[in-house]
Amino acid sequence: MSAPALATTTARPSPAAAQTVDEHVSTRTWIAVVGAALGAFLAILNIQIVSSSLADIQGAIGAGSDEGGWITTAYLVAEIIVIPISGWLARVFSVRTYLLTNTLLFLVLTVACAFTTNLGQMIVVRAMQGFAGGVLIPLAFSIIMTRLPPSKHAIGLAIYSISAIFAPAIGPVIGGFCNETFGWQSIFFINLLPGAVMFAMLWISLDPEPRQFDLLRRGDWFGIATIAIGLGALETVLEEGEKDDWFGSQFIVRLTVVAVVSLVAFVILQLVRKQPLLHLRLLARRNFGLGTIANFFFGLSMYGWIYIVPLYLSRIQGYNAEQIGGVIIWIGLPQLLILPLMPKMMKHVDPRLLVTVGFVLFIVGSLLATNLSGDFSGPQFLASSLVRAVAQSMVMTPLSAMAVAGIEREYAGSAAALFNMVRNLGGAIGIAVIQTFLTKRDQFHSDVLTAQVSLLDNATRTRLNGLTETFLQHGISDPSYARREAMVMVGRAIHRQAMMLAYSDTIILQSALLGLALFAVLLLKKSKARSGGEAH
Repeated sequence: MSAPALATTTARPSPAAAQTVDEHVSTRTWIAVVGAALGAFLAILNIQIVSSSLADIQGAIGAGSDEGGWITTAYLVAEIIVIPISGWLARVFSVRTYLLTNTLLFLVLTVACAFTTNLGQMIVVRAMQGFAGGVLIPLAFSIIMTRLPPSKHAIGLAIYSISAIFAPAIGPVIGGFCNETFGWQSIFFINLLPGAVMFAMLWISLDPEPRQFDLLRRGDWFGIATIAIGLGALETVLEEGEKDDWFGSQFIVRLTVVAVVSLVAFVILQLVRKQPLLHLRLLARRNFGLGTIANFFFGLSMYGWIYIVPLYLSRIQGYNAEQIGGVIIWIGLPQLLILPLMPKMMKHVDPRLLVTVGFVLFIVGSLLATNLSGDFSGPQFLASSLVRAVAQSMVMTPLSAMAVAGIEREYAGSAAALFNMVRNLGGAIGIAVIQTFLTKRDQFHSDVLTAQVSLLDNATRTRLNGLTETFLQHGISDPSYARREAMVMVGRAIHRQAMMLAYSDTIILQSALLGLALFAVLLLKKSKARSGGEAH
């Protein structure tokens, strides 16, 4: 064999050797993955801990109940605007610079929230915090896709899943405890220690990269403007629509028109540009498109559940924030045990089967909580919470792995932005739908029950007479006033029963919507390789 031939032969590693090289992941890379996932955890956690303390924050800064909603809305609007453009900005400034800068800004602005004294200041700081925190979510996903080989994606996505689905469950617990024990300002300080750890992990694990400032000159500025305006308007409509009577409000109507026109313009622009801000054509890929649809309904159910259960417990059962956290935590704790097992399970079980069973359990877990009554409170939600915890663990990691499998490195930013943005939109739309549906069903059941309660009915008269006597025996001397109070109490009982029926209907609705996610999963292509859950 000639020397040149020998050189050629030895330069080619065997397939087994190439796979070994491909599968080797350095410690620094794992530190980057964990650090970025911790950032996503803090960004998502911040939504829930603030929501659980919203009433106290409103009182402290002099905001009314209607105005106080903007404390949450400002953060969510800013977050959903920055998610789709984060991949492009990371290329402009480099991942290391962009991620470290926004981590620092997020921590500083989080602390600044504790020192605001009025609603205006709080809204501005929360919006800025949302712009910084929103960056941490898609970049964590993107780092997993670009820094890990495909065979390790399942492990990376399991780590990311802890941040995406454990943070919403643990948020009310932390927020409720800190608010009840140390006051509302304390919820803005709990990010400091984990945030500092995260910053240090990213500092030592991310290598400096060249900045591409020329992208600013060639940037899709019209695309950035249309998606920012469109998503900002849409998120505001979803957050404020129920309070403003939806399309009965000119403000909501105008914002809806702005959202539709802007988003349609954005989609058209992205499809015709050679170098779009987001590669929307990725949605035409079967597994990514269907996986994204399933992820939408996953977000709808996950965030919708964390909205409706605390609302039920506070309004019907009189729970405070800390007690509500003690109920919601059972959705999160089991996932800490199950999620680390998912990568190994995906090597032996078809990821499609895992996700299918997961969505079935999601539906079953929801329906376990439909038999609401005056005696159905925190302990009765335990079975439902545990089943949903198993379901979320079985869905998130395999679904993410199947959706992004085969996505090229240059499209990783777009895939991460789309996948995470759609889940957040699912949550926002789900909560808006739940709010409206809950109100309508409450009105419906109130009308039906009220019509069935007649003063001509013996049972009604007996109940009113008994209540009137009770009031007369406990300090009320005026019989007419005691009778009036008895009628008010009956009215409250009717309304309470109507609300419980409305909550049951709402849970059934979101279970039915999960059926659409299950249908999308059934259409996914089967994985060719189970190691890592990769599908082609």
